[in-house]
Amino acid sequence: MESNRQKKVGRLIQKDLSHIFLKDSSIHYSGVMVSVTHVMITKDLSQAKVYLSLFPKKSNVFEFLKSRSSQIRHQLSSKLKNQLRKTPDLFFYLDNSQEHYDNISSILKDI
Repeated sequence: MESNRQKKVGRLIQKDLSHIFLKDSSIHYSGVMVSVTHVMITKDLSQAKVYLSLFPKKSNVFEFLKSRSSQIRHQLSSKLKNQLRKTPDLFFYLDNSQEHYDNISSILKDI
């Protein structure tokens, strides 16, 4: 169960990462929309699991984002400098919840 502090920091990171990805999309990976769907923070606020949704799905863009995680963390730290002492380490994951929902929906239609 996440505390209120974890939820607030997660929403703040989600909002700021969305702005970073929007700004970087025209430079590094044009033609791909990157959405931050969920951010989960550890209790000590040292690590963040960031779930991303890519449209259209391109694995090379996801690998590119994973390789740039330290630069993205640095950009995030400049945005969060007045709100957090330490910027959490970022770990990126692909969000496959839409595929899961589609699978459940097709199963329910068959019933």
